[in-house]
Amino acid sequence: MNTNLWTVDDLTDLSTSYPQIAQAAKMLKENEVVAFPTETVYGLGANACSDEAVRKIFEAKGRPSDNPLIVHIASQEQLNDIVQDIPDYANQLIKEFWPGPLTLVLRKKGELLSDFVTAGLDTVGVRMPDHPIALELIKEANVPVAAPSANRSGKPSPTQASHVYHDLKGRISGIVDGGPTGVGVESTVVDCTSVIPTILRPGGVTKEQLEAVVGEVGVDQALLEEGHAPKSPGMKYTHYAPNAPIIVVDGSRPFLQTLINQHKKDGKKVGVLTTEEGKSELHAAKVIACGTRENLQTVAANLYDVLRKFDQEDVDLILSESFPQAGVGEAVMNRLLKAAGNQVIVEE
Repeated sequence: MNTNLWTVDDLTDLSTSYPQIAQAAKMLKENEVVAFPTETVYGLGANACSDEAVRKIFEAKGRPSDNPLIVHIASQEQLNDIVQDIPDYANQLIKEFWPGPLTLVLRKKGELLSDFVTAGLDTVGVRMPDHPIALELIKEANVPVAAPSANRSGKPSPTQASHVYHDLKGRISGIVDGGPTGVGVESTVVDCTSVIPTILRPGGVTKEQLEAVVGEVGVDQALLEEGHAPKSPGMKYTHYAPNAPIIVVDGSRPFLQTLINQHKKDGKKVGVLTTEEGKSELHAAKVIACGTRENLQTVAANLYDVLRKFDQEDVDLILSESFPQAGVGEAVMNRLLKAAGNQVIVEE
């Protein structure tokens, strides 16, 4: 399969300046699969109403078909077409955070959506992305667009078109290159089918931000304790892992250096994921800074790119600093622990 690559480097007037977006939208209407940027990561989009189109997402990613997909929309009308029984607090969240990195799980309406999108459930995750290319593409296609992250299943999510091309060249019909994404980690997923909203996946909107709008917000038990099956799209299987195994280190930098030295004595080439503050203090085969501890948003924005960079290095093991689990740090640690298969070493 030939994979078209369309570059969009001026986001000021997409409808007239870039007929490529119309070409990509035409492919979506023809039930082909197209990758496009959102404010979080690149999405792998297909017509959410077509079984044929949605099946192509699972085939391209190698993703298990029992893992539901998030539907991306560009208008309130599209939302009303696919969901029902929207609680008042969900409308408050929509007003405050859409467009933006927030997915709401709501009761599905009718039979418009493919059952492959919802994995046969009576609920669906929906969001309105805050990216001009994503919004223009969905408007032009005039269909709700199912779009998980545009990577091979299990690998770090793509924050640049080059990541998508590396993973999916020859497997999808096209990629709209809109430059690097901003938030860097996926949307927050909130279940809106219960009395209070419940976070199923931490992401670009923090618990504190949600509570400032609607008051009490719950957290899915699967995020708090191991052994509980996750309810969120994109959380059921191991994700985000580079080729080399990762261990998260909860401790001081001298403790981290001690671990590095131990593995070096065993003949292993060690990579270290740290921050700008720690880069000069740590010595290993490869040390890569992932933002700054002073602003964890920079860590979130760079996390997947750094995990992918380690795939280009000759390392046997990656040791990663841990981060405070407040604000966007909760999403960062969620993704890191997923990538590490929950392997953590704690300094005593």
